[in-house]
Amino acid sequence: MQIPFHKTHTTDEEIEAAKSAIESGWLTMGPKTVEFEDKFKEYVGSKFAVSMNSATAALHLALKSIGLQRDDEVILPTNTFVATAEVVTYFDAIPVLCDIEEDTHNIDVSKIEALITDKTKAIIPVHFAGQPCDMDEIYTIAKKYDLKIIEDAAHAIPSSYKGVKIGNLEKSDITCFSFYATKTLSTGEGGMATTNNGDYAKSMKINRLHGISKDAWDRYTIKGAWRYDIVDNGNKYNTTDINSSIGLVQLEKQDMLRDKRDSIAKKYNDAFKDNKNIVLPFIKDDRTTSWHLYVIKIDNRDEAIEQLKENGVGCSVHFIPIHKHTYYKDRYDYKNEDYPISNAVFDKSLSLPIYPDMGDEEIEFVIKNVLKIVGA
Repeated sequence: MQIPFHKTHTTDEEIEAAKSAIESGWLTMGPKTVEFEDKFKEYVGSKFAVSMNSATAALHLALKSIGLQRDDEVILPTNTFVATAEVVTYFDAIPVLCDIEEDTHNIDVSKIEALITDKTKAIIPVHFAGQPCDMDEIYTIAKKYDLKIIEDAAHAIPSSYKGVKIGNLEKSDITCFSFYATKTLSTGEGGMATTNNGDYAKSMKINRLHGISKDAWDRYTIKGAWRYDIVDNGNKYNTTDINSSIGLVQLEKQDMLRDKRDSIAKKYNDAFKDNKNIVLPFIKDDRTTSWHLYVIKIDNRDEAIEQLKENGVGCSVHFIPIHKHTYYKDRYDYKNEDYPISNAVFDKSLSLPIYPDMGDEEIEFVIKNVLKIVGA
C-alpha cells in the first residue's frame, strides 16, 4: 500500500463547477469571484473579503494597506513557511523573528515584547497547523505599542478562537488564507484576505489588479465603462472565476471536511497516546483547529522519515525555520542560538498524512508503520 502525504479532496462537483465557469466565458475574475468573496465573508463572519491568486499575495497587499515602509520591522515566528517573511522583504522592511512555544509550535507571546523597537509596525501571528495563536495576549501587546495585526491563517480554515471563527477576530486588522493545492480549502492556487476595515479592503481590491480604479468585472459588463484610471502602483494578483467556482464548492464542504480530519486525528491520538516515544499535537481548550497538519515529535526523525517512505507512508516536516535558510541567515544575520525552541521542535517534528479521503485501512496502515518504526 502507498499512502501519499496529501491528496486533495475533489469530486465531480468541483469538475462541473470549473467546467461551468469555462463555458460561461468568464475565464478570469468575474461574477463567480464576486460570489465566492460574498460567500466566504458570510462563512467567517467578516465585513469584507478580497480574493487573490495566493496567500502570499494577500499578505503582501495586507502589509501595503497598513502602510508598511522601508526599514519598518514586522515580528513573526521563525517556524513558518518562507512566504510570511518574504512579503516583508518586498518593502525593504525587516522580518524580526520570534521563537515559538514547544507544545503548540505557535509564536511565543512572552517573547514578543522584547523584540519591539520604535521601528516595529506590525505582528504576523501564524496559526500553525490550524491552531490559533494566543490572540488576546497579542492584542494587548499590539494595543500597548500601536501595532497592526496581520493574521497568517494559511492553515486555519475552519478554525476558531474562543468561539469566533478565524477571519473575523475584531481586534485583528487583516486575516490571510491560502487555497493552495494542499490546503483545507483548495482551488489549486488562490488566497483570500478578510477584514472589517473598508479602507483596507478597498486598497487590496485596487492593488490586486495593477492599481486600476475598477475591476475587470466592472469594466466588461454591459453596465461597465471602458475608461479607467491607475490610482496606485499595484500588482497582478487577481484570481479567476475558474478557481472561484471550485472554491464555492469547497467552501460548502468545509465543516464536513474538517470533521473528517478531526476523526483521523482522534484515531492517531488514541493509537499513539501510550507510546512514550511519541509527543502528540497539543490543542488548547479555548480554540479549535482545522487539523491542516498532524504533527508528532519523535527522536531520530530523519531516519524515521526514510523508513516510513520505504514502507509506503508519505510524510513531511513543517517547517524548516526561517533563520536556518541561507538567504535570510546571510541577509539579516540571524543567530541559530537565538531560537532554541524552534530548533528543538524542528529536529523532532514529523507531519503525518491527514487528508479527508483517507479510509480506515489507510489510517491503520499509517498507524501500524509509525508504531513499528518509532517503537524500534
